[in-house]
Amino acid sequence: IVITSGKGGVGKTTSTANIGAGLSWLGKKVIVIDTDLGLRNLDVVMGLENQIVYDISDVVNGICTIKKALIRDRRFRALYLLSASQMPEKAQIKPAHMQKLCEKLSEKFDHIIIDAPQGIGEDWQTAISPADRAVIVTTQEYVSLRDADSVGRKLLSCGIREMSAVVNRIRPAHGSNAIFPSISDIAESLRFPVCGMIQEDENIYISMNSGIPVVCKKDSYITKNFVNMIERIFEVS
Repeated sequence: IVITSGKGGVGKTTSTANIGAGLSWLGKKVIVIDTDLGLRNLDVVMGLENQIVYDISDVVNGICTIKKALIRDRRFRALYLLSASQMPEKAQIKPAHMQKLCEKLSEKFDHIIIDAPQGIGEDWQTAISPADRAVIVTTQEYVSLRDADSVGRKLLSCGIREMSAVVNRIRPAHGSNAIFPSISDIAESLRFPVCGMIQEDENIYISMNSGIPVVCKKDSYITKNFVNMIERIFEVS
């Protein structure tokens, strides 16, 4: 499954980290893959940046095996990270590389979560190439919704028909303000179902900067929202 968005700054990488962590807590063996070459952030959000020795480019170049490039997050049952390279020129990763990589990983993991780069350029098309499903992260803004709809159309043209949306940074006060789209407006404007809504909360920013997924706060309403969303997407409980 690929986690994607039309524009940056909507919380795509944070959503990837928390979906991966939440799935692991539900007993699944999960790998999250950062495909944002040159601008990787998933390792920082997960607090694993100091453990990276090899990355996805090293695997594609044959410098190391897949196993050597995987970083295990020991706070969870079975959660692993395959990081992007910080040097985009290190390897020109093609769709065939991603497809072969995910084919190999599917032998060992229940779920492969791909954190795609923003936009719909060449790197994005490479990232989505092995995906069966997509989650499009958007926010309570008309521009973000339009971008999400454009990404949905592009995914359809690439053969990915099973997709859903996560509406991030919801502010209840905006629901009664005509300047911002309401939840019902959002649901009606998107051509795919909304699988989850995550409220604006400073704990998400704290967790992101601390390298601790917010789902670690087991008794928080944000964690419950993420878990409910995961159960809807993956039909697990």
